[in-house]
Amino acid sequence: MRHIIDRTLLCTLACCMILGCGGQEKTLLFFCGSAVRVPMDEIIKNYQAEKGVRVQVTYGGSGGLLSQMELARKGDVYLAGSPDYIAIGEKKKLLVPGSADKVAYLIPAIIVPKGNPANIRSLDDLARPGLRIGMGNPETVCLGLYGIELLEYNKLLAPVLKNVAVFAKSCEDTATLVVLKKVDAIIGWDVFKSWNPSAVELIAIPPDKIPRIAYIALSIPVFARDTALSRDFMDYVMGEKGRSLFNKWSYLTDEAKARAKSPAARIGGEYHLPADYNKIVRHEK
Repeated sequence: MRHIIDRTLLCTLACCMILGCGGQEKTLLFFCGSAVRVPMDEIIKNYQAEKGVRVQVTYGGSGGLLSQMELARKGDVYLAGSPDYIAIGEKKKLLVPGSADKVAYLIPAIIVPKGNPANIRSLDDLARPGLRIGMGNPETVCLGLYGIELLEYNKLLAPVLKNVAVFAKSCEDTATLVVLKKVDAIIGWDVFKSWNPSAVELIAIPPDKIPRIAYIALSIPVFARDTALSRDFMDYVMGEKGRSLFNKWSYLTDEAKARAKSPAARIGGEYHLPADYNKIVRHEK
């Protein structure tokens, strides 16, 4: 009888550790920019196995995810593909000020289908008549915003926007455009090559043509139910186990290595769409 009681007590203690003494499974509502979906799927799987916490993740564009959090009034952790959306989230009082931490760095690049059938070699080539270019939606996707900044910086905004056939709703959808050969090229992140190495090629952008390097950031929403648990997950992502998976997929987690890609580029900060963006995208004179 004593052995039965001991076994029952052990089972009860184990369940308490996993579910919490209140009997409910611990969960995290995670709104995550899809620029990191490939490594993050692995990180979440490992965290759940090690910590006994269920992570309910929603992937999408950084801006769209902020809107979802705002409407639902829910969220325990938020990840943005650029600091622009951390700043927006704090200004809208959706994120706890000062809670953001850098995770990894992203370098813009041109991504083309394997074999580069359109023979695209440079940013200037994206303005060639007849090409079909894909971009993230700059109003809701960090990659799209960086793409517009990149084109404006290199005085290619109007010529290239004439060729944009698709403004995708997330980084993941933007990357898929070139994998499926829906477009001749996309303005993407350099890590997209590691996502689909057999289907795409990377055309590097010269360092002097890159105005800004993005960094991925984690932050705690003001709706977080357990900030200690939110911070525990963030620490895991940014810790050795998380970093090793980012590095596995060619993400840069060291700022010095990111700076070496474009020494004169600034890291972080904000960019706002030009006042005449809507006029340009509609090809109005």
